[in-house]
Amino acid sequence: MIRSELIQMIAEENPHLYQRDVERIVNTIFEEIIAAMARGDRVELRGFGAFSVKKRDARLGRNPRTGESVDVAEKYVPFFKTGKLLRDRLNGNETDETED
Repeated sequence: MIRSELIQMIAEENPHLYQRDVERIVNTIFEEIIAAMARGDRVELRGFGAFSVKKRDARLGRNPRTGESVDVAEKYVPFFKTGKLLRDRLNGNETDETED
């Protein structure tokens, strides 16, 4: 699913909202997640998962075309860990959230 499909689906499920408002809401959520990750913060969406940033140390890599060794600088990469509810639903293990 791409962003425009998500916006369209939410707009269809909420006819009381204007599509431009749904688009603004979705874009704001994504922008806030990006801003938090850029600050190095972790973003957790209960039942869905957690977004974080991991540091990859500098290393010696290899050019696959030539086999030549190349230096790869350290970098930060986005990381996503699925939440238990999402993992269970993907694996067909529907759970009742109201259980205590």
